[in-house]
Amino acid sequence: MNPPLNHAICYVEFPARDLVATKNFYQKAFGWSFEDYGPDYTSFVDGRIAGGFFRADGLSASQPLVVIWADDLENSLRTVEQAGGVITKPIFSYPSGRRFHFTDPTGNELAVCSE
Repeated sequence: MNPPLNHAICYVEFPARDLVATKNFYQKAFGWSFEDYGPDYTSFVDGRIAGGFFRADGLSASQPLVVIWADDLENSLRTVEQAGGVITKPIFSYPSGRRFHFTDPTGNELAVCSE
């Protein structure tokens, strides 16, 4: 797999009420493979892009979380703030790296990640 390009979309996360049913559906419908990271998160690979499903109870309407790769996470955070983005989750660690979340001027939430 080629390394992600700086500031390219590299991952997409979706909320899911039932991770087992969600995995079964995407495995049967599209042949996606999954790797679990505890009881509340599963990661998928569709052959081209990777993503994940996180447990989110009580959903009424939802949208995916688009994750953008950054070679320099701290610099990207500063750039997002300078461009008018609002940081909703400061830089934090997770199993495969670090990331932060922000909203754009319309209110869409995205994340930026790095190793």
